[in-house]
Amino acid sequence: MDRQPDPPPGIFTQIRPLATYGRRALSLVWATSPWLTVALAALTLLAGLLPASIAYVGKWLVDSVVAATQDGTQVDAVWFWLSLEALLVAAMAASQTALNICNSLLRARLGHRVNVMILEKTQQLELAQLEDAEFYDRLTRARREASTRPLSLVQKTFGVIQNGIAIISFSGLLFAFSPWAVLVLVLGGLPAFLAEAKFAGQAFRLFQWRSPETREMMYLESVLAREDYTKEVQLFDLAPTLLQRYRDIFSKIFHEDRKLTIRRGWWAFGLGLVGTMALYGAFAWVVLATVAGGLSLGQMTMYMMVFKQGQSAVSASLTAVNGMYEDHLYLTSLYEFLEQPVRARTGKAKKGEKPGTGLEISDLSFRYPGSEALALEGVNLRLKPGTSLALVGENGSGKTTLTKLIAGLYRLERGDIRLDGTSLLDWDTRALQDRIGVIFQDFARYQWLVGHNIGAGDITQFDRESKWRAAAVKGLADRFVEDLPRGYQTQLGRWFKDGRELSGGQWQKIALARAFMRESADILILDEPTAAMDAKAEAEVFQHFQALASRQILILISHRFSTVRQADLIAVLDQGKITEIGTHEQLMALGGQYAKLFELQAAAYR
Repeated sequence: MDRQPDPPPGIFTQIRPLATYGRRALSLVWATSPWLTVALAALTLLAGLLPASIAYVGKWLVDSVVAATQDGTQVDAVWFWLSLEALLVAAMAASQTALNICNSLLRARLGHRVNVMILEKTQQLELAQLEDAEFYDRLTRARREASTRPLSLVQKTFGVIQNGIAIISFSGLLFAFSPWAVLVLVLGGLPAFLAEAKFAGQAFRLFQWRSPETREMMYLESVLAREDYTKEVQLFDLAPTLLQRYRDIFSKIFHEDRKLTIRRGWWAFGLGLVGTMALYGAFAWVVLATVAGGLSLGQMTMYMMVFKQGQSAVSASLTAVNGMYEDHLYLTSLYEFLEQPVRARTGKAKKGEKPGTGLEISDLSFRYPGSEALALEGVNLRLKPGTSLALVGENGSGKTTLTKLIAGLYRLERGDIRLDGTSLLDWDTRALQDRIGVIFQDFARYQWLVGHNIGAGDITQFDRESKWRAAAVKGLADRFVEDLPRGYQTQLGRWFKDGRELSGGQWQKIALARAFMRESADILILDEPTAAMDAKAEAEVFQHFQALASRQILILISHRFSTVRQADLIAVLDQGKITEIGTHEQLMALGGQYAKLFELQAAAYR
């Protein structure tokens, strides 16, 4: 929170944006459920008209009671007005109940719709954007409250309309008493509005400042509660330190909230007293007019009720306007995220211009957004179908970055990658990625059935058990899967009932099988796919892959040179550059970095 954004503009400078976001929120609610939106509008109109009607009928009821006590001839009128008031009160209660029902139904549907919109937008963004910390701050702000804010803005809009109708009807009744009474009615509701308006922008500014802290709290909750962190948390006794960090962040946030809440509360109390004084001044005016004989007892009762309810309606309307402003501020977070620019994918190619020519990388350089150093610089490679390539080098040398660029996960900036003679920029993204099977070192461990974990490799065959089984055989996962309690229908992970946890090596075989779901893949990328296996098992897996991928390009990243040496071609990366390339024998004869690393690792086995 060292760097604080400028405070948002005041409410009176935000009328046009407020109207714009009000229309957008209403459009969103309408798209969610037109009939519920219409019902909400109709009920709002009814609820706005009923209070003045009740007050007016109350006047006649009191006057008829006074007349009945004087001559006894107005008893029927008393029962009539009493029955009519009871019906109107019941109608008011029914309309409020129906409004609550509509709001509850809309809240559930709208929350789901907005969350889907956020998730859909996330899938449209590039990997580089998803890896940006500022992006996650925007995502956190969008998800925290924006799913409820559109409905809140629409509810407040309808609330202003409802109270506005009530105020107009109350004003019509008061005007007969005195035009100045209408002014008193309006002025009496201003203090509560001013108290809220003073702090709305500050509350939103706090919300913006602490997005990183909020995200860190969410992450700490995940580390302390998820089973994949539990082993290290317990072994290294991390819980007390992490919990203290969690408490410290909460204390910092709570301290800011407490100061704002206390100040907001006392301001509301002080200005509320001003409104109360205005209300009782109006009461005194009406009472004095009644004592002087200018008003009947029924009129006095009606005007006192009108002043009381009218001031509440004015205050509620102005507070709702203020709340609309606050909702508008929060909604900017949602639309800021939803309007995050997405670079258009212009590629249309479904197949290459020169089928069967393989993969060609020309003068490829890449820099991560916000980084000054190049992750890759001047990379050149040419791989024909049936060729296996091993990438070796120290951590951070650019091996995984290169495979992600080949897979189309990052946009090419400098240089080119061509598959079957066509640049990746010209390929249709879906068509390109359907031709690539990938296992990254941080592959996903889905809390799904075994079969669905494998089927995720080809969404078109996601539910086909025959495809699962064929892929599992190729990925060497079939043996242990058959031994699981329900085979391919076994639930994996501990998040759901009867879930089974696998060893690291078993999970990697599931991931290998997932890659083989894409039977038509031209390129198989294996980014340390067997790190949890022993050296012997890894060598067997690679030999198995080579045999199965006789017509495919196989790219392997591994730190085990006993496996690497089996590749047709080996490329050594150092600080984003290919410094050596050739067969195992050629690189050993060269006596360079590869030879030194190979000898160093071989010595450990002697």
